Amino acid sequence: MCVACGCGSDKITIDGQQHAHDSHGHGSRSLQIEIDVLAKNNEYAKQNRDFFTQTATLVLNLVSSPGSGKTTLLTRTLNDLKSGLPMAVIEGDQQTANDAERISATGVPVVQINTGKGCHLDAHMISHAMEKLTIENNSVLFIENVGNLVCPAMFDLGETHKVAILSITEGEDKPIKYPDLFHAADLLLLNKLDLLPYLDFDVDQCIAYARQVNSNIEIIQVSATLGTGLNDWYAWLEKQKHKQAHDAFECTTVLSK
Repeated sequence: MCVACGCGSDKITIDGQQHAHDSHGHGSRSLQIEIDVLAKNNEYAKQNRDFFTQTATLVLNLVSSPGSGKTTLLTRTLNDLKSGLPMAVIEGDQQTANDAERISATGVPVVQINTGKGCHLDAHMISHAMEKLTIENNSVLFIENVGNLVCPAMFDLGETHKVAILSITEGEDKPIKYPDLFHAADLLLLNKLDLLPYLDFDVDQCIAYARQVNSNIEIIQVSATLGTGLNDWYAWLEKQKHKQAHDAFECTTVLSK
């Protein structure tokens, strides 16, 4: 069950196979139910995070509204980096495998999760999907969440970072209209910059709103179509990957003592 909107399903589909999933029921909602749902999710998230830390896997939870260009940006990233960086993708949608097929065409391993009535991924779904992926050490796992600016912000998947993707077609006030996501995100990718000449969009105001919600958020302006800003995005990825490898080394050192 999603504590924000009450969505949920007893079954999810991962790469075409149905799996039982604990939706925690429907009916009346209470503070205790919300606490229980998030606490259970966080248990799975911790297990996921422990695995990712031990394997030095950088995990990025990509969150945006539908139509932000998230999949286009991801496929461009995979094609540009796949020759020198081991990567994998978990793709989340309510229905269809359309985006997973686009990812698969890059040659990068991908697992599709269809959430049915659910409007977000949760940590238990990720642990199921991991059973179908071979994750190399020192790799990057991209989790493309269901298109939604609300519910994915609430659920920890065990990721290293949440990355918010906002296109300039959506309006510069989104960070203050949906503050939970931008508060939780470590990076904002401001996408579709190539459309700026054709839209009434105030980039500086959007950035100000994002930093009003989260003073520490990093912001990179990109165009997945033209390639604008992608080198900065890739440099950020490389920096985070090195940090994850260092954290894995520290974890191994502590466990060996």
